[in-house]
Order: sequence, then C-alpha cells, then structure tokens
Amino acid sequence: MTKAARSRRRATHRRALEPLPGGAGIVHLSAEYLPFARTGGLAEAVRGLAEYQAGAKLPVTVILPLHRQVREHGTPLTPVGSPFAVNIAGRVEQARLFRATGTESCCAVYFVDNPDYFDRAGIYGEGGDYADSARRFAFFCRAALEALPTVAPNTGVVHAHDWHAALAITYLRQSLAGRAGYDRIGTVLTVHNGAFQGHFAPEVLADLGLPASLYHPEIMEWYGRANVLKAGLSYCDFATTVSATHAAELRTPVGGFGLHDTFTRLGERFVGIRNGIDDHVWDPSHDAILPAPFHSTDVAPKARCKAATLEEHRLAPDTEAPLFAMSARLVQQKGLDLILADDSLLQMPGRLVFIGRGEERYETALSDLARRAPDRVAVPLTFTDEAEHRLLGGADALLMPCLYEPCGLTQMRAQLYGTLPIVRRVGGLADTVEDGVTGFVFDEYTPAALAEAMRRTLATYANRRTWKAMMRRAMIKDFSWGPSAVAYHQLYHRAMARHAA
Repeated sequence: MTKAARSRRRATHRRALEPLPGGAGIVHLSAEYLPFARTGGLAEAVRGLAEYQAGAKLPVTVILPLHRQVREHGTPLTPVGSPFAVNIAGRVEQARLFRATGTESCCAVYFVDNPDYFDRAGIYGEGGDYADSARRFAFFCRAALEALPTVAPNTGVVHAHDWHAALAITYLRQSLAGRAGYDRIGTVLTVHNGAFQGHFAPEVLADLGLPASLYHPEIMEWYGRANVLKAGLSYCDFATTVSATHAAELRTPVGGFGLHDTFTRLGERFVGIRNGIDDHVWDPSHDAILPAPFHSTDVAPKARCKAATLEEHRLAPDTEAPLFAMSARLVQQKGLDLILADDSLLQMPGRLVFIGRGEERYETALSDLARRAPDRVAVPLTFTDEAEHRLLGGADALLMPCLYEPCGLTQMRAQLYGTLPIVRRVGGLADTVEDGVTGFVFDEYTPAALAEAMRRTLATYANRRTWKAMMRRAMIKDFSWGPSAVAYHQLYHRAMARHAA
C-alpha cells in the first residue's frame, strides 16, 4: 500500500474521533509506556493508542510510575508543583509529579515519584514480584487520582491498563465517591494479559484502605484471595481485552484464568478491541533500517533484505528455501515447546533465526539447535527494535505457534512486511491472520499440527506466484490504531454518559 493511501485511511479514522462532551480529556494509567518503561507489549500498546488519540487532537494525558528505568532512559523530567500527601489506610506518604519534556510525544506524559516504591531494578520485581507490590501500585493509583485536578482538570475518562492500574477504578468508586469532580468520570479497564491479576491475602484490603465488605465473591474474593483485577472489573463502566477472540476465550473455564464468571457477568460491558500497530514506524516502503525499501506493488527488493539478513546471521545463502523467523520473549506462552519437541524443524528445508531473550531452558535448547546446524539456524539471544525490523524485512515466514496470545503485535508487523505468519488459532492471532490468504493457521497445540502447517507453508512457497499473491494481500491490511481508536472512543462516550447526571 502506498503512503498516500495510508494517509487517506488515517484521515477517515480520525474524522470519527469527535471531541468528547465538553471537550473532556482522556487519562491513561499504566505501569509501562514506551519508550520510558517497558518489559513487553503493554508499553507499546498503551503508547500506540494514546499517541493516535492525541494525533487526532484529543486531550490525552498519560500517568505512570517513575521507575528507575525511566530515569535511565535519559528523558529530561520537569517537576510539577510541590510534593503532595497520599493517604492510604492512615499511612501518609509523599508523592512528587514530574513531566517528560523534550520528547516527540503528542501526549502529556507524567510520572508519579516515590523512590521507596519505584526506584528499583525491575518494574515488577526481580526473579518474582516484589513483596510490597500491592502497596506500590495502590500508591501509584491514589497519587495519580489525586493529581488529576492539577494535570488533567477536565478528565472525562480514566482508562486503566491491567491490574497495576485497576485499583484506580476501585478507589474512584469507593474512597473518592462523592468528592467533587470525581463522580462524573467514566472508566474503562483494559485487560492486556489476564494471567496477571494481582492476587493477595484477604488482609490486604485493610492495608489498601478498602472496606472489608469488598471481600465478596462478586467484587474481590477469588478462591480465598483478594483479586485486584477482579475488583476493577466489578467497578469499571466498561472492560475490554485486546482482541475479539480473546474476549470469548476469557469467558470460558479453560481460557479465563479463573475469572471466566466475572467476564461473563459483565455481559455487553466487556468487549474485545484488538491492539493496533504504528504504521508510520512499520512501513517497509519508508523504513530506513531496511537495506532496500519495498511495498505491495513491488516486492522484488525484499530479496535484498533476505540476503542481508542471512549474511547478518552468518547463515548459508539460499534463494530456493524460505527463511523462517521468530521474534518473541522465549517463554512457554510463545509455543517454544512445539518448536523444540523434536528435530522436525531441522529436517525441513530453510533457514531459521530466533531473536529474543527469556527462560534459560529455552535459550539453552535453541542455542543447541544453532550449534547442531550453524549454517541453517541462528540464535543470537539478543533483541532490539532495529533487529526486529531487519528480520521481518528479510524473512519469508514468521513462527508464532502460541499456547495463548491475547493479541500479538509481531504477526501484524510481519504481514505488512510481506512475511507470512504461521500461527495457532488463538486470541488475536485468529483475528488477524487469514489461513491460506495472508498466512497459515492451525488449531491443535501439538508438534504434529505445527509440522503440518510448516509443510503447507513450504508447499505454498514452492509456488512463487501464489506466495507473492499472499504477500501482497497481507501487506495491504489495515492494522493501524484507527479502527481500534474509534471503537474505544465509542466506549468513552458511553462511559461518560453513565455519569452525566
């Protein structure tokens, strides 16, 4: 797709983002935000949505903790106002606000500072969650809400992301209920990964300044534990997750991570809205990182990208066999058990490159594959955004046989780069890859099912005319934030309407 065509498509989406009633603003609360603090896709997803909204001239504010990682990023930080008190369960602690300056962000990005809670090596923990995780994120949520009159006085919607921000919704409807200016705020809670919920002993309610009555099966009680995400889901106006298929999965005993009844009770208040990607950044026709630009009407230069990728990873050149790629955290969720189950990958023609870091067992197993076939398999055990651009630009197919995947971003980027994904029919993978049209989809989580999908991929690759047609169909798909931003905007209007009185 040409740059002009994408620009016309963006303009259509942005026209649908009319101002909220009274010019009200949107406030995103998140533990991560690109480029300041990041462990995975959450940081990129929140930034992508917020930047798209701000680019449509909506008033958007982002608030996150001032992690050590933020300071190490080196962005200039300007203090905002004086330190202020945050009172939780009788503990009065000091918070300080800072604003990011000198960035290219369209949004106002603020940080809640308390060195005791956030000046730590990891965002969430080191080798496990920090013991005081409940207090850390409770402090963040209360401080962010107390700061709203200063940084976003005309807040119409608080959009919280994952359990770390979900307490803000509970505080808004409990501790701050009745306070001037707060009752009119609508709320949306997005579950990016339902496996992480914030489970704590029941005594945590008193420590968080919440009434014991919330420890109830329909609010916060969860198998003898207090569940922070469940409370946020109970009090939010609308809840979302990051794909329509994953929304259906979360309503099932198998896929709901123990919260399927809660998601089911929400009814029409719970919807799936897939994440988008920044198609300014992920555009092979204007990607300066690639050795040669290419687009859907001229895919020939992709061959130069493939040759450069093989050379970069010291793999034997081969124009007749496909180059398979995997760019992911090396963890069980990503389907590595299927890939490593046997030697079938080494028995198939082609080259393989894996980039990413993760669990030691997977790093060791993949490194062993590379030692056994150094001319065919590369496992550098590194990851950078630039390396992912080069890999997706040069690869023919993407391996993404996930155990589960709420949305996934890499399969969307890959398609725009003419790299056809091999995915399992779960979550956002099912929603974004069309079997035999823009990629290859299989169902069962078994090595045999993956091997069959690989064989279909190889057979299709041998028919160059069919393969190029699939590449072109993949490259013109709309994975931008536009449709998703419009869907969120409709929810914001409905959330505000619930509190208009």
